[in-house]
Amino acid sequence: MTTATVSPQPVSTEAAVAERHAVAGRPLAAVTGAEIQAPLITGGHVRYANLDYGASAPALSVVSAYLNEILPYYASVHRGAGYASQISTSVYENARTIVRDFVGGRPDDSVIFTRNTTDSLNLLAGCLPVTHGRPDGDVLYLDIEHHANLLPWQGVPHRSIVAAETITGTLDAVRAELEQGGVSLLAVTGASNVTGEILPIRALAALAHQHGARIVVDAAQLAPHRRVDISTDDIDYIAFSGHKLYAPFGAGVLVGRPDWLDAGVPHLAGGGAVKEARLDGVSWASGPARHEGGSPNVLGAATLARATQVIAELDQDRWHAHKAAIRSFLVEGLQDIDGVTVHQIFKDSNPETDTIGVVNFSVEGYDAGLVAAYLAAEHGVGLRDGRFCAHPLLKRLGLPSGSLRASFGVGSRLEDAERLLAGIRALRSNGLGWDYVVDAGRWVPANDFRTYPHWAPNTPGTAGAAPCIDD
Repeated sequence: MTTATVSPQPVSTEAAVAERHAVAGRPLAAVTGAEIQAPLITGGHVRYANLDYGASAPALSVVSAYLNEILPYYASVHRGAGYASQISTSVYENARTIVRDFVGGRPDDSVIFTRNTTDSLNLLAGCLPVTHGRPDGDVLYLDIEHHANLLPWQGVPHRSIVAAETITGTLDAVRAELEQGGVSLLAVTGASNVTGEILPIRALAALAHQHGARIVVDAAQLAPHRRVDISTDDIDYIAFSGHKLYAPFGAGVLVGRPDWLDAGVPHLAGGGAVKEARLDGVSWASGPARHEGGSPNVLGAATLARATQVIAELDQDRWHAHKAAIRSFLVEGLQDIDGVTVHQIFKDSNPETDTIGVVNFSVEGYDAGLVAAYLAAEHGVGLRDGRFCAHPLLKRLGLPSGSLRASFGVGSRLEDAERLLAGIRALRSNGLGWDYVVDAGRWVPANDFRTYPHWAPNTPGTAGAAPCIDD
C-alpha cells in the first residue's frame, strides 16, 4: 500500500494569518525551558524551537513549581511513621484519585502507577483472563500501533488487522474480525504517534463490547491533546505517560476495571506487593499494590497528577484552537514546498477535528535523519526522525527508512512552525550549509565545536544510540 497524503489546503488569507497569530502566537501555557538557547553550528545562539513534544513534552511551569514545593518532603511511602513519609504517602495515594478523575474513571477502577505506557500495557498483558490454564480469548490490534501497544500482545494469543485506507473501512474490518468470535481484548491507539490521526474510540469500544470483548486504549499521545472520559466512552482500560503529559520523572499509569488486574500475575514481585511472604510461597495483595512492588516513583506519580489537574483546567475551545492554528499553518506551509510530502494514514480523517499536534512529512532526496540534524544544527529546531517505534506502519506507508515528525503542544508558538518551514525552504533552495557524517547510526555535523552546559558531556548526543535500521 502506498502512502496517503494530506489533501492540499486553501492558501491562507491575510486575515487567516492574523487570526492564527492571535490564537497561537504565544504559548497556551508556560513550560519549563521555553527560552533555552540552542547553539548553532554556524555560530551564535537562537531560542530552541521544540517540535518534539510527541517524544517527551517539557514540564509545565506550574508542575515544576509544585515539584520544588514537595521535594523537601520526599520520603518512602507506606508504613512510615515519620512526618515526611506520612506526607509523601498522602501525596502518592491522592494522586490516584486525581488521575482517576482526570480520565473520568469509575469509582472502583484501579489506578496503578508504572514506569510508562509500555510498562502499563505489559502489565495488562500479564492479567489477561485464563481458564484451566488456557487464555479466554485473543488480543486484537491494528498494524498502525506504536510498539508499546503491539509487542506486549505478541507474547499471548493474538490477531492483527491491517487498517484500511479510511477510518470507516477500518471500523468495518474490526467489526468483521470481532464477529469471528474468540477475542477477549481489543487494543487500540487513541491517536497515532506517527501522523497524529485520532481513532473513534467510543465506536471501537461499542464494537468490542457488542462482541464480548474489552478494550484498552493507548492514550500516550491522545491524553496530552484531548480529554478522555472512560466512563462516557465505555473504555475498560487506559494507559498513558507523564513524560508526554508535561510531567517529569517518567511515571506512567494504567487505569481500568479491577477484576482482571486483581486476578493477574503481579507485575513486579517484591516488597509491598504481598499480604504475607513465606520461604516457600507468598500470598499476593489485591488492588494497585499487587503490581507496584518495590519503592514507587513518588515524585513521578505526584507530578503526573498535578499535570492532569492543569490540563483539566484548560479552556477546551482555546486549547483545540491553539493546536489547530499551528497544525494547519505547518501543513499548508509544508505542502507549498516543492519535494515535501505530508503523510497520513486515512483518506477520510478530518484534519481540523480528527488530529492532534503531530505532523509527519518527508523531504525528497534527503534522509530523514540528515534533515533532522540539519534543522537542529543550522536552525535550532528539534524534531523527531526515524520509524517512531511503529515499524509495520512506516513500512505500510512506503517509508521503510523513516520520515520526520514535528509535534507540539501547549507550550508551542507559531514561530516554532515558522522556523521549521524556513529551514526546509532553505534546504530545498540552497542545500545543506554544513558537512554531516554518520556517528553511531545518527547524522551529526562534522567538526562540531559547539559547547554544552558545564554539567553536560561536551559531545554529540549519539552515545548508545539505537539506530533502529534493521528490518
